[in-house]
Amino acid sequence: MPLGSRAHRVHGVYQLLIAVAAAWGAATGALLPRAAYRLAVEPEEPWRGDCPAGHPLTGPLGGWVGRARCADGTAYGPRTALVASVTALVCALLAAATGPRPELGVWLLAAPFAVLLALTDYAVHRLPDVLTLPLAAAAALLLGLAALLPGSAGSWPTALLGALVLGGAYFALFLINPAGMGFGDVKLAVGLGAALGWYGWTVLFTGAFAGLLFGAVYGVALVALRRAGRKSAIPLGPFMIGGAFVGLLLGGLAAG
Repeated sequence: MPLGSRAHRVHGVYQLLIAVAAAWGAATGALLPRAAYRLAVEPEEPWRGDCPAGHPLTGPLGGWVGRARCADGTAYGPRTALVASVTALVCALLAAATGPRPELGVWLLAAPFAVLLALTDYAVHRLPDVLTLPLAAAAALLLGLAALLPGSAGSWPTALLGALVLGGAYFALFLINPAGMGFGDVKLAVGLGAALGWYGWTVLFTGAFAGLLFGAVYGVALVALRRAGRKSAIPLGPFMIGGAFVGLLLGGLAAG
């Protein structure tokens, strides 16, 4: 096969991969607003079982999967189009950076849950165990499976160590300043540490630092705009996830 034809074919497969990843992100992202609405409650309260109009939330998986609309058609929760677009963009960029390597499947499976965690934490400053703990376990297990497949570009042992290191670092920060950091952030750090550690220590430290930097910039901006005080708590989860996203993009590109 001529080199030009082969390169064109590879480029076509690459574009198809990105398109499929974007479609996956859009489809799963469209289902997140209802789950985000149900999860956005205080720790002592049960998950929401009714829409704002009082209609019971029914459907697959106990009503967790479905459109975020009341029986009368009124939308609730985060805007579906916006969430679907963001999730699609996240998945497309991960596919573009990672390419057809086994770990891409892990990133695409985790991306909707990461977006859901960001939405929930932003809404009520809470990272539910029902998401953070399975995400951490799934990241470790699935990356172990990815390491067994040909073409993987990471290290499973380093991923496991990354989970311990980042989780331990956030646990230390929690002990130092429990008022400024929730224990949910510590549990989230375990899963993010596994993902970032897959590509090595440089990516782990870059992604972790980026998350803290994003959170610090957001906090300073709120203070400057007089929308918060110096001791006000901010949702750190979305920025931790954003930093990890940056780290995975850099790690995927560097491994390509």
